[in-house]
Amino acid sequence: VAESCTGGLIGHRLTQVSGSSDYFLEGAVTYSNEAKCRRLGVEPSLIRDNGAVSREIALAMAKGVRKSSGANIGLSVTGVAGPGASDNKPAGTVFIAISDGRESYCEQFRFYHDRSRNKERSAQAALDLLRRWLLNLL
Repeated sequence: VAESCTGGLIGHRLTQVSGSSDYFLEGAVTYSNEAKCRRLGVEPSLIRDNGAVSREIALAMAKGVRKSSGANIGLSVTGVAGPGASDNKPAGTVFIAISDGRESYCEQFRFYHDRSRNKERSAQAALDLLRRWLLNLL
């Protein structure tokens, strides 16, 4: 799992379940652009051209965390938790992506709450996206 705006909340929620070490290898909180590049192999030009909060970056993060961890599936989230806008994206704008090495998928979300609630909603949306992917519902 590669997280930006959720700050580790997805990893926290996954590890709340007993036995999570059977399927959860690692999480990376890549809050800064530099961390996205260094830890996940996101190209700086991709961030420069699209902004850190974008479909392209979410997909690159999901692919990068899958490769760097050796996992079968990579899940990522990048967004603006709030309260202010960033990269001309309003608060609550979130991109969540998943990649399994053969296919990748990304959804955009918009949440209209305070920072804490936007983070919670983003983490829940990411876990639901993972659930739907595993059930072949996407």
